[in-house]
Amino acid sequence: MSQTENLIMADDPNAIHLVVLTGMSGGGKTVALRALEDLEFYCVDNLPSALLPQLVEAATRGDSRRRRIAVGVDVRNRDEDFRHMPQVLSALAVNVHVHLIFIDCSDAVLTKRFSETRRRHPLASRGRSLADAIAEERRLLRPLMAIAERVIDSSELNVHQLRRLIATGYAQSTAGLTLMFQSFAFRRGLPLDSDFVFDARCLPNPHWEPTLRPLSGKDAPVREFLERQPMVEEYVADTTRWLDAWLPRFEADDRSYVTISLGCTGGRHRSVYLVEILAAHYRATREGVLTFHRELE
Repeated sequence: MSQTENLIMADDPNAIHLVVLTGMSGGGKTVALRALEDLEFYCVDNLPSALLPQLVEAATRGDSRRRRIAVGVDVRNRDEDFRHMPQVLSALAVNVHVHLIFIDCSDAVLTKRFSETRRRHPLASRGRSLADAIAEERRLLRPLMAIAERVIDSSELNVHQLRRLIATGYAQSTAGLTLMFQSFAFRRGLPLDSDFVFDARCLPNPHWEPTLRPLSGKDAPVREFLERQPMVEEYVADTTRWLDAWLPRFEADDRSYVTISLGCTGGRHRSVYLVEILAAHYRATREGVLTFHRELE
């Protein structure tokens, strides 16, 4: 099965799913975990394998139990975690649908990513070079890659493409249409995978307020500034009305995923605010709503 096919198949809506995300540092595990969190998975990063049974038991206990759990596992864990992981997952699989997803990436791309971001590889210590750290990580993770349900190569995927791959893989088990709301800056070009593009450059710009300039549309002062603008309220109402009218047409046409892009000049204030407001509106009535802020991530 190719990496563009479903990662999680539709099944009993009462089934409990545990997604274990692992793979190469710099490959995109954090991005994938964030995408699952947007899809209302209960997410935990860097959990020791010995604690997985307790996590599943605690999360699924009681009337309000969570049925979708995602855990990130990487080389920050101890060596014995990787040795014991197959046995732990096998034991959990008796009562839980376990999905081990391995996110791989070529050594050349990993080297470039670490160089560009100036991040330190988790294993690049005690004089170990980046190349040696990557090689050692591959050795440690080889047993998990061998038993993974899916291996995703992120070498030629950008952040948004990886998020979309994870989301569309999950969309098959989500009722209705999965929506991706993304913000962007027009000066950096249109997102090429957009289904709809909305232009927010006509709205009052917080950038021209010196105290708001270093903030983003996620910050309370920026939100309060925009909420005081009647034009912004009208824009949100009109956009919501339009989407409410047309999204059901796409669902009726068996579409499983739609990307809605909102842009402003710098991609930090107005478009970010609008994405968060629209996503919150649709999360109140449907599953499968994601957000992505291109200029902030």
